[in-house]
This record gives sequence, C-alpha cells and structure tokens, in this order.
Amino acid sequence: MLLRPSRMFVGLVGLLLCVFLAGCSSAGGGAGPAAPARTATTTGATAEAAAPSGTSGLPTVRAADLPPEARKTLDLIARGGPYPYAKDGAVFSNFERILPREPRGYYREYTVRTPGERDRGARRIVTGRNGEIYWTDDHYESFREVVTDEG
Repeated sequence: MLLRPSRMFVGLVGLLLCVFLAGCSSAGGGAGPAAPARTATTTGATAEAAAPSGTSGLPTVRAADLPPEARKTLDLIARGGPYPYAKDGAVFSNFERILPREPRGYYREYTVRTPGERDRGARRIVTGRNGEIYWTDDHYESFREVVTDEG
C-alpha cells in the first residue's frame, strides 16, 4: 500500500522550505546581499578617522594616528627595507575577504612590532599593488584603510 502525502502537508513543507531559503540568503549563505565589512578596533584613532571614507569602503585611519611602530613600518616600506622579519613583504592572500578582492599576489603584508610581544604579534600593514595601505591590529579580523596627508 502506497501512502501519498496530503496537500496540506506538501504545502506546509513548501512554505517551510521557502522560509528556510529566505533566511539563508539574508544571512549571507545564499545569493542575497553581501554582509558589511567588519570594522577595526584600532585604539587611539580619532572619531572622524573612523568614518568610512576610503576608496575601499572600509573605515579609515590617518597614518599620523597609527602607533609609532606602524609609522616606522610604513617608513621601511617606503624605503624598500630592510625588514626585521623574514615574512615581511610576503604575499597576503586575503582569505578573510575583508579587503577588496584582487588577484593572488596583489597584496603584501608587513609585521608591525608590538611592544612586549616575543613573536610577531597581531599587528600588520598590508599594501596593495596600486599603493593602497591597510592596517590591522587584530591579525586580520578587521582592517582600516590608511589615509596619508598626501592624499
């Protein structure tokens, strides 16, 4: 004997499936709009610098408001080194997908020394091939676009 589901049961399953799929797409699991980028928790940045005004759409921080160690790393990058860590200048793959998507090899990362840390710590400067500069103080959990006084 073959049992067939009632129309009410089929309708209820269809409704639940629609609700589930709509919930997945709005949570970023489907074809819905992308989730907004996470924001950084850089300490010492001014409130006006936290407004998203960079070309990437990420929050910004002025280079002058970065910790002194980050400004020193920026100076090293501008001079082309030498860098204190062997991994400085290595390709940053953007696995977190917080930075704008670019081809592999587009971004490079540099360590920013953290006083009191025995290892490389969590702070990094990431640069893009076209001169973009990004700051993270939480090991890629969030980024701010660095804006310089030059533009």
